[in-house]
Amino acid sequence: MSAHRVAPGAQAKRFAAYLDRLAEAAEHADRATPLKSYCTGLLLPGERKSVEPMAARLYPDTVRQAHQSMHHIVADAAWSDEDMLEAVRACVLPQMEQKGPIVAWIVDDTGFVKKGTHSVGVTRQYCGQVGKQENCRVAVSLSASTESASLPIAWRLYLPEVWAKDGKRRKKTGVPTQIRFQTKPAIALEQIRMALKREIPVGVVLADAAYGTDTKFREELTELGLLYVVGIMSSVTVWKAGQGPLPAATWTGQGRPTKYLRRNRRHAPVTVKDLALELPLQAWKNVGWRPGTRHPLQSRFAAVRVRPAHRDFERTEPYPEQWLLIEWPSGEAEPTKYWLATLPAKTKLNKLVRRAKQRWIIERDYEELKQELGLGHYEGRGWRGFHHHATLCIAAYGFLVAERSRFSPSARPGRLELSIPKMPPQFRPRGSPGSPRAA
Repeated sequence: MSAHRVAPGAQAKRFAAYLDRLAEAAEHADRATPLKSYCTGLLLPGERKSVEPMAARLYPDTVRQAHQSMHHIVADAAWSDEDMLEAVRACVLPQMEQKGPIVAWIVDDTGFVKKGTHSVGVTRQYCGQVGKQENCRVAVSLSASTESASLPIAWRLYLPEVWAKDGKRRKKTGVPTQIRFQTKPAIALEQIRMALKREIPVGVVLADAAYGTDTKFREELTELGLLYVVGIMSSVTVWKAGQGPLPAATWTGQGRPTKYLRRNRRHAPVTVKDLALELPLQAWKNVGWRPGTRHPLQSRFAAVRVRPAHRDFERTEPYPEQWLLIEWPSGEAEPTKYWLATLPAKTKLNKLVRRAKQRWIIERDYEELKQELGLGHYEGRGWRGFHHHATLCIAAYGFLVAERSRFSPSARPGRLELSIPKMPPQFRPRGSPGSPRAA
C-alpha cells in the first residue's frame, strides 16, 4: 500500500482523537458530547451552520434535545476560549511545522453584517466583508503561518466605544467587566503578548495599513523584540535614505536645556507617496511571490532604506532605519501599496515582497471559515456565545489544516470520513425558505 493511502476510517479515528483532546480543555465531562457534536456539525455538509440545523443533521430522532445541549455548550457553558485555542494549537501547529517552520504572525480583522442593535458589538462601522460602512460587528484575530498554511490562534470581538460605555447593553449581552474599549491595534498587541507568553513559535508580524500606520503599534512590536512587515498609508512621512531630523538646538544657557530633534521648511520629511514618485526607473523591479491559479503572481516593486518621521520633533533620538517597500503595478497611474519593514538591512527585495504578500494567506482562512464552516452563522446576541462559536469554528478548521498538512490536501468540510444519519425529510430549520418558524 502506498505511503499516502489511508486505511478506511483512519481519518475519522484521528478526528475522534482530536475531539477528545479538545473536550479535555472544556474540563467537565458533561460538556464533551455536545462539544464534539458541535465541531462535527461544523464539518458536515449543509448550507446553514447554526445550532438547530446542525442538531437535526446529527440527531434526526432527538432534534430538540440535541439542540438544547448544543446551544448550552456554545451560549452558556463557562469553558475557556483561550484554553480551547491552546489545545487546538497544540494539535495543529506541529502538523503545520512538518512542512516548514512558522514564518509569520498575521494580524487582521473581519466583519459580520448584522441587523438590529442588540447583538453584542453591533454598530455602524467599516465592514471589510462589504467594503464600506455597514451595521456589523468586527473581530480581531492573530494567526500563525508557515509558507503554505495558517491557523487563527487568537480571536476577540472589537467592542466599539458606544458599547463599552453602555452599562445596560453590556449587562444584557454578558460583556465581562474587565473588557474595556480598546482600539483594534491595542487588541492585536494584547493577543501578541499572550502568544509570546504561551511560547508559540515566533514569526515576522504582518498587518495591513489599519494597523501598520499606527506608530505606537510598530514601536511596541519592536519593544517586544519582534520583526514586522506592515502596510502603511501613502500619507505616512519618512526621511529619505541618508537623511534624518536635525539635532537639538545648541543650548544658550538660558531656559530649559534643549533636547528635542528639529526640522524646518528646508529640511523636512516627505510622504512615502512623494518619495515613491521621485524614485528613478531603475529602482523598480518585477518580482513574483507565488504561483497563481492561471499564472505566477507578480508586480513591480522598489525598496529603499528610510527613517520614520512621525512626530520625531518630540523625540530626543531619531527612529532607526528600516525598509520602505512600495508596489507600483505596471499600468497604474501611481503606487498602490506601501509597507514598512524591520527585516535586516541585507534582506533581498524578493524576500521582502514574499513576506509582505504572505499576509493574504489568511484570506483563504476567512473565506473557508465563513462560507463552509459557518463562522458568521451564530444567531445569539451574547459575548460568550459569539466567542465560543468562533472558537469551535477555529477548532473544526484546525482539524482540516492538520489533515492537509499531513497528506490530505483535499480535506474540506463535507468531504471527510464522517457518517451521519439522514435528516428528516420534512425538517426546516429556523429562517430557511418555507419554514413556518420565525428566525
